[in-house]
Amino acid sequence: MLDDSTMQDFLEFGRDIFLRGLISSHAGNMSVKVRNKIYITRRGSMLGRLKPEDIIAVDHEDLDDPNMAKASTEYVVHRAIYSATDAKAIVHTHPPYATLLSFEGEIVPVDAEGLYYFSRIPVACPKRPIGSEESAELVSEVLKDNRIVLVRGHGSFARGETLEEGFMLTTSMESAAFYLYHLK
Repeated sequence: MLDDSTMQDFLEFGRDIFLRGLISSHAGNMSVKVRNKIYITRRGSMLGRLKPEDIIAVDHEDLDDPNMAKASTEYVVHRAIYSATDAKAIVHTHPPYATLLSFEGEIVPVDAEGLYYFSRIPVACPKRPIGSEESAELVSEVLKDNRIVLVRGHGSFARGETLEEGFMLTTSMESAAFYLYHLK
């Protein structure tokens, strides 16, 4: 079971992600891993208006866990990231400027904050970018050596110790993409 503080993080950062314009009304997802459980937002939930019942607990080890059907479509990607890295939290959004620039390849920040956090932001290019095994494999591989990755034309996955760290990385990446876009 999630502690009150982590539940509050889901509610607050979900709202912040929506208000920052990093997702549309029913897009994006977040998760945290606690021991053998992955707590992930429900399929079709509104991150900007999350309720406690929108957080689904799935057993990380049990591929037949019936809660997988309720979990976000991107559960397969979250699970792969947790298996491949030391992540404790994952934030997946559709940041408009970064997603737009993902069509051109990796992002190399030019702004001070972007350079502070990233030397580059890699781009994974699966044929099926949403919730596919291919996406899970490519994204988790890239995140072994990076804290954030873009999926071409789809959005980003940020990993960290907390949802706050994932949110911070996502907003810093989107700011870097904003500056790059407007410098062109």
